[in-house]
Amino acid sequence: MTAPYSGSCNCGAVTATIAAEPVWVRQCWCGQCQKAAAGSATNNALFATDAMAITGDVAWKGYTAASGNTVEQGFCPTCGTPIFGRNSSRQGSWVVRLGFLDGDHGLKPASAIWLEEAPEWAVVDPALEQFPRQPPPPPPAS
Repeated sequence: MTAPYSGSCNCGAVTATIAAEPVWVRQCWCGQCQKAAAGSATNNALFATDAMAITGDVAWKGYTAASGNTVEQGFCPTCGTPIFGRNSSRQGSWVVRLGFLDGDHGLKPASAIWLEEAPEWAVVDPALEQFPRQPPPPPPAS
């Protein structure tokens, strides 16, 4: 499937339509993402915020990451569904949790990152490009 993508939280209070393709789709095994995903990796697609139309209220909670960047998690304040992530180093884009997207959206991780923090029982698809920590940033859009 291709854009537009749509998504909703479990209770339907927050919805989104995304009119662009993601910059990347990744699985993240950093310690903070494992906490956000109840012990597993998060599966995320990075989208430009100007391509996103959001309805409903999103609650945000943040922390300072090991990189020094401010990282915030966005979720539905009514049902708690994890929806977004944003990072102070990536102005103009947010990650969307793949589980927030509706239906068979066709997006799947192309890489797994922060594998040095993954638990020994983690199962990582060997077909994914793998990085022990954060990969280099994507090239600027033309």
